Amino acid sequence: MRKQVLLTAGFAVVIGLGTYLYAENNARESAGPSPADTQTLKQLVHDYSSRSITAESASISSTQLIVKESGGKSATYSLPDDEFFVSIAPYVNQTHPCATHSLTGCQGEMVEQEFNVSVQDTEGNLVMDNETVKSQPNGFIDLWLPRDKTYHVTIEQNGKKAESDISTFEKNDTCVTTMQLG
Repeated sequence: MRKQVLLTAGFAVVIGLGTYLYAENNARESAGPSPADTQTLKQLVHDYSSRSITAESASISSTQLIVKESGGKSATYSLPDDEFFVSIAPYVNQTHPCATHSLTGCQGEMVEQEFNVSVQDTEGNLVMDNETVKSQPNGFIDLWLPRDKTYHVTIEQNGKKAESDISTFEKNDTCVTTMQLG
């Protein structure tokens, strides 16, 4: 079996046939990730969302990624201080209520489909300007946005549109399942 080891200051990831094993450095994790750790953390979140790796559960709150492996092992990773993770599941017919996004459990209706996404802050600054984004195998569009702001999000597909205001404050949800295309 071919294995690849990815080493950062915060944790090590051993990659082999879709299985990730990692050991965290608690002192580093509690201090918050460095820029290199942030990129590795974002890749880990992406890998759970895209279902390229699995765990018993992986959920992401406004401040932490919490992973539970089969066998009882678990790890908690602090999210960046300046970025907020939010996952949006646009839908036409089916949705589910959710607040804290489960990277391994939440399933959206519109799997691996392309959407045009625009995100604008309250001052009128465009964070995303009608960018084409493909939803993950879980039907969600994952975004990392600057923290402590409110944004107007527009998602369009085939002449249908959904709009919503979302906020990225610590108390806010990381799972948005209320954007119905119509």
